[in-house]
Amino acid sequence: MPTTWNRSPEEFHKIYVANTDAFYKAGGSAHARELDEFMTKCALALWSRAGGLSQHHVDMANEIYSKGQPKPTWMLWSLTSSVCDSDLFLPPVFFWNLAESDVKRGTENSRSLVRVITNVLLYCAAVDDDVTLSEAEYITECQDKLSAICDATGVKNTRTAMNPMDYVTSSEPSFKEKHPPQTATAGGNTTAETARPAEEEKKSLEELMAEMEELVGLEEVKKDVKNLINLVKVRKLREENGLPNTAMSLHMVFMGNPGTGKTTVARLLGGMYAAIGVLSKGQLVEVDRSGLVAGYVGQTALKTQEVIKSALGGVLFIDEAYALSGGGEQDFGKEAIETILKAMEDHRDDLIVIVAGYTGPMEEFLDSNPGLESRFNKYFHFPDYNGEELYKIFLMRCKKNKYELSKKAQKDAKEIFHQMYENRSDNFGNGRDVRNFFEDTVVRQSNRLAAMENPTKEDLVTIIPKDLRES
Repeated sequence: MPTTWNRSPEEFHKIYVANTDAFYKAGGSAHARELDEFMTKCALALWSRAGGLSQHHVDMANEIYSKGQPKPTWMLWSLTSSVCDSDLFLPPVFFWNLAESDVKRGTENSRSLVRVITNVLLYCAAVDDDVTLSEAEYITECQDKLSAICDATGVKNTRTAMNPMDYVTSSEPSFKEKHPPQTATAGGNTTAETARPAEEEKKSLEELMAEMEELVGLEEVKKDVKNLINLVKVRKLREENGLPNTAMSLHMVFMGNPGTGKTTVARLLGGMYAAIGVLSKGQLVEVDRSGLVAGYVGQTALKTQEVIKSALGGVLFIDEAYALSGGGEQDFGKEAIETILKAMEDHRDDLIVIVAGYTGPMEEFLDSNPGLESRFNKYFHFPDYNGEELYKIFLMRCKKNKYELSKKAQKDAKEIFHQMYENRSDNFGNGRDVRNFFEDTVVRQSNRLAAMENPTKEDLVTIIPKDLRES
């Protein structure tokens, strides 16, 4: 991907042709005219999200045409009137046909086209003087709706699929060369001492996004993450090309009960930010109050500084962060907060702080210090898993550990988890409760098998209704 991008229409045309040519070269659809018309509609809808259209947008729209196709001749009045018909994103018929053709031929040109469209829209977003969240949301909407067609038709999604930007030539080092993909390198529960080896192969943004999509539930959280990543990607493009960006804080607040995937999402975010060059490493350092606060005057700042140092280049995830502000005026937790706030300012270019905990206490925590309110402006709400989602998590644990449920056990397990959700308390453990239930199930199955003389392999892997409940 080129790292020098002039805002001239001619340069935009080169970028557009590089993407479409890459798609055609890989064996994609020959419907060039339909693709150009579709991309024009998408560009109009995207630009309309940022406000009124200008002559510059007209010039850019006139450069959306593939090789061998006629150049459009938009006028400002015609472009403006066309926006009214372009705001709603509707996947074109030719894309459905392309996806169906992929299934028959074993190809994945439709998924390649999704990446082409995303790349072009990112550049379209970067031509404005400002990049808004609504623009990022529109790009996410495009991705989701097109990908949904691929999923519905059964188009495979391999990790060796064509990357359109590999075909783009430039005299400058590529974006990949300047910002090699990275991901989280730490998975510890308390400090950075549990960091994974530095030589571990780092994952690409596409792989990390796929991992996030595989998480049970969390649909709104997934959408918010994709919106945020698209917004940050466009900001990086603007930065690479010498364009201004409005001030933006990437620090976040995760609110919700335990076991709802907050730590997992934080780890994935760290990897995603590293993959697009926002963070230099992307590791996750997870702590709570005990990992930051010491027992004597002056020691808390030193202890907190050591944790911050280990998190530089990645994400500092503070679980139950409200515990830092609940000990009164003389409590050392306030010293930890002040140290963290200073680090957020001193290392704003290479440190992201995520504070997490129950919704009510977290709101009180943010109100306890004016500096917290000003630095955290992105809120992610993690809802409790419903009964069906709890059951899916349980099945995933069974599959991972090579257990299978009998048909009667499947029915009983569904009922158990629906009851668990309906009767949940304010301190509902969600995924943690599922993990505990799974471990108790394995213990009961083991006790049952121990009483058998010669259990078969099928016995060893099968969970029956008796294993799910105390007798």
